[in-house]
Amino acid sequence: MKNIPQNNDPVIIGWAHCPFGKLAAEDTEALIASVGTAAIEHAGVTPEDIDLVGVGVLNGGFSSQLFEAGLASIAVPGLQHTPAVRSENACATGSAALYAAMDTIAAGRARIALVIGAEKMTAVSTADAGDILLGGSYRKEEADVSAGFAGIFGQIAGSYFQKHGDKSAELAMIAAKNHANGALNPFAHIQKDLGFDFCNTVSEKNPRVAGPLRRTDCSMISDGAAALVVADRETAQGLARAIEFRARVHKNDVFPLSRRELTEFAGARAAWACAKEQAGISLDDLDFVETHDCFTIAEMIEYEAMGLTASGEGWKAACEGLTQRDGRLPVNPSGGLKAKGHPVGATGVSMHVMACMQLMNEAGDMQIPNASMAGVFNMGGVAVANYCSILARAM
Repeated sequence: MKNIPQNNDPVIIGWAHCPFGKLAAEDTEALIASVGTAAIEHAGVTPEDIDLVGVGVLNGGFSSQLFEAGLASIAVPGLQHTPAVRSENACATGSAALYAAMDTIAAGRARIALVIGAEKMTAVSTADAGDILLGGSYRKEEADVSAGFAGIFGQIAGSYFQKHGDKSAELAMIAAKNHANGALNPFAHIQKDLGFDFCNTVSEKNPRVAGPLRRTDCSMISDGAAALVVADRETAQGLARAIEFRARVHKNDVFPLSRRELTEFAGARAAWACAKEQAGISLDDLDFVETHDCFTIAEMIEYEAMGLTASGEGWKAACEGLTQRDGRLPVNPSGGLKAKGHPVGATGVSMHVMACMQLMNEAGDMQIPNASMAGVFNMGGVAVANYCSILARAM
């Protein structure tokens, strides 16, 4: 796909986010209801103004209820006749739904779209949840990996350590950073600063999960939902909020890990390079990044993919404090997937909501002072589907 400028892309005009965690909300319908109307109201529009509903849900066995796009017609009053469609792209499902809705507006087929990402994960056993999530890997070759996706990322961490030395302490620094940030996020699954010592010590409460990865290196199984309202620029005139996309890029990589270098997220690197070129910026122009830390080793490698460090030196960013709230480039001021939670279908939407809150100075205790430009990186599978957005407050 060519590097196509997104000058006519729609803007984000409103959002909503529910708390993440093991929620009382009984199903996906309830989660959709928890954010749909709130996002419409936050945008300052009405249900009658919505031309399209984009729903991002992975499911894959978390629920027997399929056709989740149909749930919007009953979960959000006033949308019973509004076209709705579901997107799924593994852990990047939310971003896929967002980009698809934006494409529809950019094509002139709609003026305003509501995008909802949701997932109810805790209604099944941990073992079943692990098997469902393993569907985001290439089962023909990777179905027998022990510990599911944690096992796959455990292999990645082991391979990284073989090349660059044991970086367990640096992974613990990433985990501790994200938990410290998550303690400031009222939506986070874990709102507790666990500290470096706890994250760096194998214990009964922090056992090894797979390879060198400990429990604190792994994101949680969570329930949750988030929503965005996007509109064409003419429609957005006069509304209270407008966040524009200086760039939005989707790049894929080959699915089977056997055909790739485990520690080289080439698709992520390509997405970041294209997004920076499209936006006409360097990494130094960003005030913060929300990145896909499903496991701490993923965040470390993503430092390299975004260009914060050289290949094989992502650990230095953690060790030198570059990604702390007061560092050169704060990463995951929301707490990331590690602390905020990772309800799969909601994640990509949530990451964009967190960025928008920062850019509108509405992030409360999470706020990065004077934040004006953000990067968002959301991936599906092991950097197979890679979505990179550069966001800024519209003038």
